[in-house]
Amino acid sequence: MRSFCLAVVLAAAIAMSASVGLAQHASSAGPYKLLKTAKVGGEGGFDYIFADVEGRRLYIPRSGPMGQLTVFNLDTLEPAGTIADVKSGGAVVDPKSHHGFSTTKPLSMWDSETLKVIKTIEVDGRPDGIMFDAYNERVWILSHTPPYATVIDAKEGTVVGTVDLAGTAEQAVSDGKGTVYINISDKGGVAVVNAKNLTVTANYDMSSKGVHGSGMSGDAKNHVLFAYYRDPKPVVVILNADNGNTLATFPTGEGVDTVAFNPATMEAISAEAAGSMTFIKENSPTSFTVEQTLQTMPGAKTMALDTKTNHVLTMTANYGPAPANAPPGPAGRPARGPMVPGSFSILMVGK
Repeated sequence: MRSFCLAVVLAAAIAMSASVGLAQHASSAGPYKLLKTAKVGGEGGFDYIFADVEGRRLYIPRSGPMGQLTVFNLDTLEPAGTIADVKSGGAVVDPKSHHGFSTTKPLSMWDSETLKVIKTIEVDGRPDGIMFDAYNERVWILSHTPPYATVIDAKEGTVVGTVDLAGTAEQAVSDGKGTVYINISDKGGVAVVNAKNLTVTANYDMSSKGVHGSGMSGDAKNHVLFAYYRDPKPVVVILNADNGNTLATFPTGEGVDTVAFNPATMEAISAEAAGSMTFIKENSPTSFTVEQTLQTMPGAKTMALDTKTNHVLTMTANYGPAPANAPPGPAGRPARGPMVPGSFSILMVGK
């Protein structure tokens, strides 16, 4: 009877794959599940999602003709405001100054309490990824064209300097003590940067393990990094942050984009465009296991961690069929048609 019920559920999930609500039935065994789905709608593309844990707000930038920065309550996922005409890929907030930043060009600086733009900041390159480093209250703007990293003083909203990474920058993570690690996409490596003087102190070559780097997270206490690569096969390389030595490797779902490490649960978490989320348990600084692969929804490739509740937030939408002879999407993903109007949704994952 149990096998029969499982088969029925899986069949229904396949037959109704366009339904957001059924994503939770496709999860594998493990502690995590889809807790809530909020169909918030809205037009335009999307990329990064950011959780302001102290302010209890969730920021989702939308691009396209109707692009804006959309804001939601981090606990209820109810709408909490917008900043019109801020069409960007990512956003962060400094909890001390309450200054927010979006990767527009020029960069947009705004007040996280009033949701009013304060000013714009001229930067070179093509702003894409973004990270707030609480160590010295700076915002790191990551780019796929030189300069690959631009650093902003979050209090003043001024450019501190740039970093010559000699490669395209993807996700970055800070150890909170003055070192920033950046996944270099086109070179298959990790750049180690001194956050004080903005110099590269080391480069860890990961090209033998994978290329087209994407997500980067870290266990700062135990000096462990989790670097994710998309080709030739999707993989996470776990390495010693001090010397770059490989500790372990594991396969992941296809299309990893952003990732996080939760020090409260000792888990590395990745969101994957193929419609999955992988949880890797750190049993010790040298022992790791794949704890769970949770099925979410296709396109849910970025994530944010709420360290207060240990909830993981991701987002995606439903899409119509791809046009005939349409070229593949980014990173070799299958082509897809237009977004179904009103289908854009936020997914909350937890135990």
